[in-house]
Parts: sequence; C-alpha cells; structure tokens
Amino acid sequence: MATLGNLLLAYVLYFLARVVFLLVNYSYFEQGLTASHLLEMFRGGLVFDTSAILVTNIPYIVLMLLPWHRKENPAYQNVCRWLFMVVNGLALAVNLCDSVYFRYTMRRTTTTVFGEFSNEGNLGSVFLTEVGRHWYLLIVFLLLMWAVWRCYVTTGLRKSDFLTASGGRIQSSEHKVHGSEFKKGIVPWHYNVAALLSMVVFAPLIVAGIRGGFTTAVRPITISNANQYVNRPIEAALVLNTPFSLYRTIGKNVFVVPNYFADEITMAKIYSPIHRPGNDLRLTVDSSRLAVDSLQLSADMKKKNVVVLIVESFGREYIGALNKTLENGRYKGYTPCVDSLIGRSITFTHSYCNGRKSIDGMPSILSSIPMFVEPFFLTPASMNHVSGMAALLGAEGYQTAFFHGAQRGSMGFQAFSRATGFQQYYGREDYNADPRFGGDADFDGMWAIWDEPFLQYYATKMSEMRQPFMTAVFTASSHHPYAVPEQYKSTYPEEGIVIHKCIRYTDMAIGRFFERASREPWFKNTIFVLTSDHTNLSDHAYYQTDLGGFCSPIIIYEPGNASLQPAVLNKIAQQIDILPTVMGMLNYKKPYLAFGIDLLNTPAEQTWAVNYLNGIYQYVKHGHVLQFDGQQTRAIYSLTDSLMKHNLKGRVPQQPQMELELKAIIQQYMERMTQDRLLAD
Repeated sequence: MATLGNLLLAYVLYFLARVVFLLVNYSYFEQGLTASHLLEMFRGGLVFDTSAILVTNIPYIVLMLLPWHRKENPAYQNVCRWLFMVVNGLALAVNLCDSVYFRYTMRRTTTTVFGEFSNEGNLGSVFLTEVGRHWYLLIVFLLLMWAVWRCYVTTGLRKSDFLTASGGRIQSSEHKVHGSEFKKGIVPWHYNVAALLSMVVFAPLIVAGIRGGFTTAVRPITISNANQYVNRPIEAALVLNTPFSLYRTIGKNVFVVPNYFADEITMAKIYSPIHRPGNDLRLTVDSSRLAVDSLQLSADMKKKNVVVLIVESFGREYIGALNKTLENGRYKGYTPCVDSLIGRSITFTHSYCNGRKSIDGMPSILSSIPMFVEPFFLTPASMNHVSGMAALLGAEGYQTAFFHGAQRGSMGFQAFSRATGFQQYYGREDYNADPRFGGDADFDGMWAIWDEPFLQYYATKMSEMRQPFMTAVFTASSHHPYAVPEQYKSTYPEEGIVIHKCIRYTDMAIGRFFERASREPWFKNTIFVLTSDHTNLSDHAYYQTDLGGFCSPIIIYEPGNASLQPAVLNKIAQQIDILPTVMGMLNYKKPYLAFGIDLLNTPAEQTWAVNYLNGIYQYVKHGHVLQFDGQQTRAIYSLTDSLMKHNLKGRVPQQPQMELELKAIIQQYMERMTQDRLLAD
C-alpha cells in the first residue's frame, strides 16, 4: 500500500505540473478550449503520465516490492524515500522548465536538445537568468517537493518495530508487520508470499502502463499518439509530459519510410526534389512564360554575389510592412529599417519557416532541407552526403564564407557550414582578432557579439573577398536573455513583450549594415536574401496558431536589377524555397537537390509550404492548410480563417490532391534520409 500511495503522489505532481504548463502558456491553448475538451486532454495526459511515472520509478518499485525481509529497516527505507524524491523531483523540474521553453518550440523537449546545445558553455547562465525571470516556478517547485516529502507514505513500521536479521533468523520477540506476524526466530512465510505476489501483480500492470494499454494490438505509445486527444497539433504539448518525450526519443530511429507509393517513378511524377534546369518547364503553364524561361535557360549563368542574412527570431509578426491589416491597419511594427528594405524588395503574402529552432532553419535556408520529426543534423542522418548553396556555388568558382558572432562550435553551426561546402567560417574569435573592431568589449555576455558591430564586421570582410562570393550570416541579439547594449537602453526601452526592444535594436543594426554595404563596389552585383531562423515570442492570436507559429519573412533584394520590380507577390513561400529561387535568379544550369521550388518562376497556384509540429504535417497550398498525421487528414482550414476555427475536412475539393502531394513529399524525404540520397541523382 505504501508503494501505491507514493506512486499516487507522483501522479499528483505530474497533474499539477500540467496545470502550471497550461496557465503559463494559456494564450496558446485558449482558442476553442472548453471544459469538456480540457478534461479530454487531461484524460489523455493520464496515459502518458502513467508511462513516464512507471518508467522513471521502476527502480523504486522494485526496491519497495522486493521479497526480502532484510529491507525492513530504517536505512533501507530512507534510501527508497530519497530515490523517490530525486527521480520525481527531476521529473517535476523538467516539466516546469518546459513551461517556459515551450513558447520557443511549440512542442515538448526531446533528447535532440542535448545535441543542439552540446557546444554551449553558457547554459548555466541561461538557466539562472530564466530562474530569476520565472521565480514563481521555483517557488512552485519547492512547495510541491516539500508537500511530497511530508505526504510520503512509509512502510507503516514504527522505529521500534524494525527487526535486525542474521542468517535468516530474527533476533527479536514477536512483532506485527503489515498484518504478518514475525514469530520468534522465524521469518513468516506470509511475508515472502505477499511480497512475491505483489511483484507478480505489479509486473503486467507496469508493462501495460508503459505500453499504453493491455491489448496486443496496442503498440508502445509514442509522442504522435497524443494527437488522438487534441483538436489542434499545438495542443499535443499539453497532453504530453517532458519525461515521456525525453525517454521515448532516446536512441530511436527518427526517420521511418512510409509505403504510400510502390514505385519511385509514380512518386516522382507527383513530386521530386531533384531540379534539372531545362526540365523544370513543367512548372510553368503559360505559353508566354515558357518562351521567357527557354530564353533564360539558354543564357550564361550570372555570377552575382549572394548574401543571406539569417536574423535570429525575426518573425513576420514584428514587421509592420508585412502586417498592414493587423489591428485594423493600426499596427506599426518594430522594424522601420526592414520596412524600408521591403519597399525595395520582393516578398510574399504568405511566408513560413520550416522549423521552430535555429538548427532547423540552417538546413532549410542554406540546403533546402526541411525539418520533419527532428532536426536531421542532430540525427544519424547528419552523416549523409549533403550539399547546399555554398557547395553548389563554390563549384562554380565562388568564394564562400559563413559568419556567426558566437564562439566556434556554438549551436553546431561550424560543423554544418563545413559539411555543406562553406570554405571559411568567421566567429567570435575571428572578430576579437581583428584590431579594427572592439573585440570582446562587444560581446553580449551570453551568446555572441552584438548585432550592430558584427554586421559591420560582416560587411567589411565581404569587401575583402574576391567576387563572386556567397556568404551567410547568423545574427544573435534578438534572443534570450532579451537585452540590448548598455548605450541603447534608453533608445530602445521595454515595450510590449520583452523581445520587442531587441527587435528594434537588430532592425537598426540591419539598417546600418545595408547603409554600409550600399557604399561598397560589390553592392549592385549582389542578391540579398533576408529571413529568420524561426519565430519567437508572440502577443497576437494569429501568430500563436498551429500555422501562425511558423510565419517568417522571406525578403529578396537585388539592387542592381532594375527589371526586378519591388512587390509583395501573392504566393506561398517557405525557407526551403530560398536555395532554388536564388539558383534560378543566377540561371544555374546543373542538376541539384532542393525540397523547395523556384518562387520567381513558379505560378502562384503551384507554390506551397510544409512544416511539422507534434506529429502533424502541415501542408499549405490552394488557399488552405491541410493537417496530416501520416495516415489521414486531421483537419483542413482556409488561409483566410486566420485563427483556424473552422475545420473544412471533407469539404475542400483540393483535399485529395493535397494529400497525394504531401505523401510524395514525405516519402521522398524519408527515403532520401535513410538511403543517403541528399544529392542530385
């Protein structure tokens, strides 16, 4: 009974942690939240809590039920008590931590987080900063652990009841233990039988609880099973718990090939990631457009410079020029410099990132590889042969370099840049070694060199490169801990949510970069692309939906091309489109792999986007977003239904075709990941 009572305490901890998770992130879940639906999600949460509690507490259960009379002593029981406290205290801690981390990823943390931050030396500072900012969670943790300690159920023996044993003989007079009588000098058989029966009864219950059910048809539950209890993919995070997400992703085969299509030829006719300039004319249907494309394909490749700015957390939500209808036209945004840049650029009415982490954004933007299931660079597939914009252009005589103001190795970016063909990497150490700049005096104290000086360094280094060159920079300042340099604290005070002042600072840094670049001789021979790695904190309901959480800007600026008129094109764009679009602008002629499309040479009705959230694929096309769990469509919404309130499943004529196309994309991705086929055939 003591074991059962204490396991019930663990259930209470998990339940209260889920309540805290909901309260901290309520704005993400409030849409369509009713009492009955909340109960359904909490009922589903009980299934995942059972699995996590039983897995993490197996050592405790075994120690408590062991049919061995010598365990009936104070020291042994104290060991059991402390084991229970430590294991369930850690479970509570990671659940509470995810209450904060969720808003950045929109999902529960998995084991890939250890690979993502394996090279960071400042995680202690990050953790302490968040503890200070969310002090109330620390108080919740301490109060709950105190309550568990007080409520912990002992074996029921008084101190004077414990017996000492030697050689199987009890050196004491008669005592009663859980109703079984220790007769003088003899260990009663009732005790051993009762303990053995307890283990026999518990064993199948534990197995069933871990698997998620008793029947043989039940496979061990996984993260994706949470979707059966939710109406929206984002809600799966509320059903799950973090210990479950962590242990279910240890050493798992991330990429599993579905069998939607029996042969590759049929699948390739629907979708193929192999681009063959000259054969991609099937993407265009207008005869006049065909003539233009044919003329372009006959021309030589344009050796223009390519500059890609990946701006940390710079979501569409913050950009006034991309939100003219928000708040009835009164929304001004926080990016006057980027607003001005958009007035001279090509951008898109709908544009999305392909993941929710920095390590998702890098492959999507620079190699046209989206994030499905987990960041592929944190899986065994990272050993695949992979290309990207740097490798393709490097083979054409380009000088290539990647810039990131953090220490070398941070976030795995140096490894990624080298694997995808960047010839040079410039980080914090290189910035510090350049006497023309401020060195570590410009370090933000947490992650990297502040954006303003590092972007000036970026422009300076490009002026020292021979043309043509291809470079990418990853900024850092618009990020946790949401600080700006001391000299700008009065210029960019706190406003709105905590990230807004950082967005203003980074926007200024971008403006100063373009001001500097415009004076360089290489400026008008350059194609600039600006996007974000992912989105971040939000205070608008539209950007907190399943799809809204992926809204990132994609801005293409070519100052030396008078024929490329500034416009907001009524198209769907995504990060994986950046590589093929740039290669199209350069009139690149060789085959290459890219999961995206050339946005400027694809009709609007054929543009699309895809992303993955909590076991659900989201496919955007034909004015709708389809949510697919790998087997069936769960929902389909109109893009005009900005809050995703009206599920049109079964009522959209394009649904069967969208399902077919999405299946082809998924199978192509999984086959190529598992077969090391990420290069052009």
